[in-house]
Amino acid sequence: MEGQPLIRTGDPARNFSLKDQNDATFDLFEHAGKGVLLSFHPLAWTPFCAGQMKSLEDNRDVLASLNTIAVGISVDSVPCKKAWAGNLGITQTPLLCDFWPHGHVAMMYGIFRDANGFSERANILIDEEQRVTFVKIYPVHSIPDIKEVIASLRQQKPA
Repeated sequence: MEGQPLIRTGDPARNFSLKDQNDATFDLFEHAGKGVLLSFHPLAWTPFCAGQMKSLEDNRDVLASLNTIAVGISVDSVPCKKAWAGNLGITQTPLLCDFWPHGHVAMMYGIFRDANGFSERANILIDEEQRVTFVKIYPVHSIPDIKEVIASLRQQKPA
């Protein structure tokens, strides 16, 4: 998987299964018929990543109204993500563990940072037909603007 190019708008989504903070399995293709926001973040327990994950939780209803669910993804383990979700008060948003094989999903999507051992900070939108409709990489020391993702979703949905 090493060295895969960055996934681009129009590409088919690449399926994966990962455990979330509650040890439940999330399989991307089981969510066909819904949009999915894959919100990659480098590491748990960091302020920018906390802000990014809280924005997913805070905008859960808006995303649901657009037939979209959001998941956070990082290389952290299930126990780490469980403790972090509890600390942040995240109860509804799956925080997925791309722990082993280390960074496998980030590598599949072309956003693994080999020099750091974690993913880029990125948002990737998958539509109901499991095609990529939005890809953006953000500076590591930033919080992605969830309004940008919501605006992209609204553009994709006919009024």
